[in-house]
Amino acid sequence: MTQNPTKLVYFAWVRERIGLPEEEVALPSEVETVSDLLHWLKGRGEEYENALQYPDVIRVAIDQEHVDHGEKIAGAREIALFPPMTGG
Repeated sequence: MTQNPTKLVYFAWVRERIGLPEEEVALPSEVETVSDLLHWLKGRGEEYENALQYPDVIRVAIDQEHVDHGEKIAGAREIALFPPMTGG
């Protein structure tokens, strides 16, 4: 079963390494959680592998709400990926 496209938005060095500010993707049915998504994205090419080399540090927001990597992504309209926040 094909899902509706999900908008992925990339910020800061994640965006720079992937080379796109955002994209629409049809996620495979086995991608159920944020962690699954990060793993799946890493397999999409060298740019994604470089950007997501350390997936544990990537922060994620689903529909503009920060979530942990175990969060289910079903029904998400937008998923944003951020590098760790720095500064104070």
